[in-house]
Amino acid sequence: MLCQFAAVIVAAMLFTPIKLAQVEFKNRIFVSPMCQYSAKDGVPNDWHLVHLGSRAIGGAALVMTEATGVSAVGRISPGCTGIWNEEQAAVFARIVRFIQEQGALAGIQLAHAGRKGSTSVPWDSPQRVLSAAQGGWQAVGPSAVPYKNGDPEPRALSVREISGVVGEFREAALRSLKAGFDVAEIHMAHGYLLHEFLSPLSNLRIDQYGGSLENRMRMPLEVVDAVRAVWPLQKPLFVRISASDWAEGGWDLAQSLILARELQSRGVNLIDCSSGGLTPKQEIDLRPGYQVPFAEAIRKKTGMPVGAVGLITNAKQADEILSAGQADVVFLAREFLRDPYFSLHAARELGVTDVKWPVQYERARN
Repeated sequence: MLCQFAAVIVAAMLFTPIKLAQVEFKNRIFVSPMCQYSAKDGVPNDWHLVHLGSRAIGGAALVMTEATGVSAVGRISPGCTGIWNEEQAAVFARIVRFIQEQGALAGIQLAHAGRKGSTSVPWDSPQRVLSAAQGGWQAVGPSAVPYKNGDPEPRALSVREISGVVGEFREAALRSLKAGFDVAEIHMAHGYLLHEFLSPLSNLRIDQYGGSLENRMRMPLEVVDAVRAVWPLQKPLFVRISASDWAEGGWDLAQSLILARELQSRGVNLIDCSSGGLTPKQEIDLRPGYQVPFAEAIRKKTGMPVGAVGLITNAKQADEILSAGQADVVFLAREFLRDPYFSLHAARELGVTDVKWPVQYERARN
């Protein structure tokens, strides 16, 4: 009888509430940021309302926006959302209200694409870096090193410009707060600007922002400090990192652990553990849950709450990750593209009966 009771507790782990800062999440299923490449001039639209809103209806505890540019040149593509002006923030506010009305929390991922910016949307064939005449812009980075051979060189940021980018993150956080977001996440992963500063493969600077690990972390940590200074302490602040470049001589787990401790000391509430994206030379061993060991290592060695992400596709797998103490929450991306109602289906699969359905859908529950 005792064993049966324990099994029920384990099965319910995915649906156990969790409190981060002063905010309680109703379960541990989070919608990962997923670029939609469907905005105009950085302004989200009805596509974003329906895309994000349907995942909130589907029972996720947290619904994250896509990587949202802190400036026009901080976007990945001309189709990416931004929050560098009031028009963008006002449209996001409508989306936030809808998400919250469905019983979910709303998060925004603040991002700067760096040298991987000014690209065409992925369904353009071939995908390419855009010139100014094609609607693109001059990409920037820590150094004049392109993402891949044949790409235009990014322009290396000056020290003054670095300070300006830090300020853009701060202003974006303030607009996000005004729009009503519950969670802010700083994008420090996938080869975008802050990750570019961290990795010795993309950061060849010889000033205070390059060289040693301390110097390479300087700009990303300045961003964290600037955002945390304006983001209320009662609201969670997340950071997404690429825990490894999966490339020789690049960023790795050992450096990620040092960064994690710095983030912890600066009031970051959760580290969202991804990997890769910095170089096309990466060699990734793709398999279900392939990034979970990064989350587990950071959690065990620092005590930080962490999120696991990457080829997590079913309820049993997600629940086992949490039950084994490998992560505190799971972020799902492509599975939520396939199934906006993953959370409701997961509850049924795990035998959890007290999950609330939208009243409009209640007649389909059984």
